[in-house]
Amino acid sequence: MVEDSRNLKKRADKLLHMFYDLTMAFPKEELYVLTAQIRRAILSVPVNIVEGYARVSSKTFLYHLGVAYGSLAEAKYFLNFACRRGYITNEQYLEVWQESEEVSKMLWKSIETMKRKVDNVN
Repeated sequence: MVEDSRNLKKRADKLLHMFYDLTMAFPKEELYVLTAQIRRAILSVPVNIVEGYARVSSKTFLYHLGVAYGSLAEAKYFLNFACRRGYITNEQYLEVWQESEEVSKMLWKSIETMKRKVDNVN
């Protein structure tokens, strides 16, 4: 699980930088609305993975993985919204969406693994 968590954190960090790069070109009037919201959501993904991993309890790690998964879903919605508004190109959207999907799958696999671990303890 340690190696999986490191890979997940690394991919989530890569995704965070991809989102930040995208938002640099958003209109200035979106700075305190969409840009800030999308950055908060995507920043929450690797931060919750790291925080959860640092906790002593599998149950707490599972909780943080769930928060990360929800934040990623939120960021993916904002990504779609930004594309529909014309703030990013379809090519940019697809590149970041594909990476988001990969991180989402990795997160879900980690959640399922931790669920089994927590269930076996109880």
